[in-house]
Amino acid sequence: MNPAVLVVFLIVWVLIGLVTGLWMARRGHDPRWTLIAVALGPLFVPIAYERVERQPRSARPESPTTAVPPKRDGLRVLIGFDGSPQAQQALREARAIFGSRLGTLILAEVVSFDTAAEDCAETTDEVSGRLAAATADVTGVEVRHEVLAGPPGETLCWYAADGKADVIVVGRRGRGMSRRLLGSVSAHLVEHARVPVLVVEPGAPESPSARPSGREAPSHS
Repeated sequence: MNPAVLVVFLIVWVLIGLVTGLWMARRGHDPRWTLIAVALGPLFVPIAYERVERQPRSARPESPTTAVPPKRDGLRVLIGFDGSPQAQQALREARAIFGSRLGTLILAEVVSFDTAAEDCAETTDEVSGRLAAATADVTGVEVRHEVLAGPPGETLCWYAADGKADVIVVGRRGRGMSRRLLGSVSAHLVEHARVPVLVVEPGAPESPSARPSGREAPSHS
């Protein structure tokens, strides 16, 4: 085989695998699938199409995430939480900004479909413990912890829909390569969420007078 043709063939093979693996990652699957996808190239396409999950869900089958929390006085505030400094800052800012208007605080961590499927009990227990530790000092409001599976932005939108949250709060990550390849969670929420979105910028001043960044997206049918 002509060396130039072989090089082109290998480049196309790798690119098809890379695009397919990144598509799976953006659909809420483990980014490590990309390594397998690059090796298998076009052979991975039907595998990815068959394996990919298309609907966000609870990582705990027994968790009633489809039910609207009982109505309490105050706002139902959903915080996308992953234990990062940005998420911790988002939690602090939400408590400071909403103050006495806060009725229900919902911390939700989104894991990949693959993580949820591998060992659901162990994974969700670990995540639940992290969420509980983050809200250990929260008093005077109802606190709920949710472990969800799917693409982070889409999954938080899904959970917030149908009255389960009045506002979503997230911290914005930096402009790294993963953000460019896998997408920005905060940008997805601002564009697609049916409720107001508060995006806490890195290094934002932590005070009750901090102003929300984001907008209320129009409702979609």
